[in-house]
Amino acid sequence: MSRSDSDGAADDDPGSAAAMDDQAAVRSRETLATARENAMDLRENAVDVREGTATSRERIIRAAETTQAASDEHMSMLQQANARLIISTIEAQKLAEQVETAKAQLEGAKALAEKANLAKSDFLSSMSHELRTPLNAILGFAQLLEAGSPPPTATQTERLHQIIKAGWYLLDLINEILDLAVIESGKLSLSLEPLSLSDVLLECEAMIGPQAQQRGINISFDKIDSTLFAHADHTRVKQVLINLLSNAVKYNREHGMVEVKCAATSPERIRISVKDSGAGLPPEKLAKLFQPFNRLGQETGTEEGTGIGLVVTKQLVELMGGTVGVESTVGVGSEFWIELIRDAMPQLSAEHTMAAQLAPQAQGNTALRTLLYVEDNPANLMLVEQIIEGVPQVRMLSARDATVGIALARAHLPEVILMDINLPGLNGIQALKILRDDPATAHIPVLAISANAMPRDIQQGLEAGFFRYLTKPIKINEFMQALNMALELAVAG
Repeated sequence: MSRSDSDGAADDDPGSAAAMDDQAAVRSRETLATARENAMDLRENAVDVREGTATSRERIIRAAETTQAASDEHMSMLQQANARLIISTIEAQKLAEQVETAKAQLEGAKALAEKANLAKSDFLSSMSHELRTPLNAILGFAQLLEAGSPPPTATQTERLHQIIKAGWYLLDLINEILDLAVIESGKLSLSLEPLSLSDVLLECEAMIGPQAQQRGINISFDKIDSTLFAHADHTRVKQVLINLLSNAVKYNREHGMVEVKCAATSPERIRISVKDSGAGLPPEKLAKLFQPFNRLGQETGTEEGTGIGLVVTKQLVELMGGTVGVESTVGVGSEFWIELIRDAMPQLSAEHTMAAQLAPQAQGNTALRTLLYVEDNPANLMLVEQIIEGVPQVRMLSARDATVGIALARAHLPEVILMDINLPGLNGIQALKILRDDPATAHIPVLAISANAMPRDIQQGLEAGFFRYLTKPIKINEFMQALNMALELAVAG
């Protein structure tokens, strides 16, 4: 069909064209409505976006504000921590300064304490000398009177016995106090060596026997294995055991018993126990037993004491590496024990055994011997003079100072010299050195006799070369034993 034909046909159908226009109008309206709806949706979406944006902005602002607050708080905490750190640093500096000051004060206090300790030791040595010197005269002359001729009456003997008993007791008190002070000062010297416990217990038995007999106490020593040796100091072990034995006798019941045992408790330890049948002690008193000067209510009793014997005992045993213990039952009795470190039995060499077998025995010799006594105290001179009066074969020369004593020794060459330590001018140790350096007098045995009885004094004297070191007050039997040994040495020489 040609265009003209189609155009003609369109023109020929006007209803069809109108229908088409209506459809187009409907479509336009629908499109417009859709556009309106889309626009509405867009507006609503825009509103939602604006509202969401606003909400988001508010959240961001709030988050920022929260972050800022937290940051401010953190900053404040940092500032506070920094301030505390500064304060702590300042305080630490002050504390360091205080520590340095305290350290300096401690060093000063330590120096003062050491100085005071030395002063205490010197005081104790001096006090020991001052107390022993008058006791020497009291006990010495009392012993001479007791053994004198004509013999004292029964009443005089009893009075002398009380004087001697009180004198030796006073000496024991002095010794205990000085021992405690020396131990606490750390200046006690011990000679630790293999010690035969059977030997030392035999010595203790001989010493404690008379005391037990006087009180009607039956004391028994179990048979001791002669191979048991302790690593200990002979003098101090004996002191410890005598103290335990004396207490067992002293605080026992009438006609009571004391039992002494010694046995190895392990390959390394030996135990010595002292068991009594006394009144016993309750637990509350046992807890206070080793407190200094605590006599557990015995202060008003009939038994004398200081309350420091067990304290000294405990400290001495511990210084030797041992331990002390006690078990007690009221109404039954008490058992005290000490444990010491075990030592091997010493083996004597063949040379030593041969020397002992060939050693010359002391021979009786009534030839007149000379004893020179150098002493500045008149009472002590008189005491020894009266002791020597009872020894027919010995005559005594005396000198009041070391210079005269040395001159007499060179002039008379005495068999034995008895030398005080505290002398005016030259002391006894200085005089001994002069005598030893002189060939004419170097061979003469010199006995020290002094009221300086501290352990360090005795050690110093023996190291200086004295044959024996005797302490005042004099025990006449010990003095005579030492004198006889020195005379035997002089005769042998």
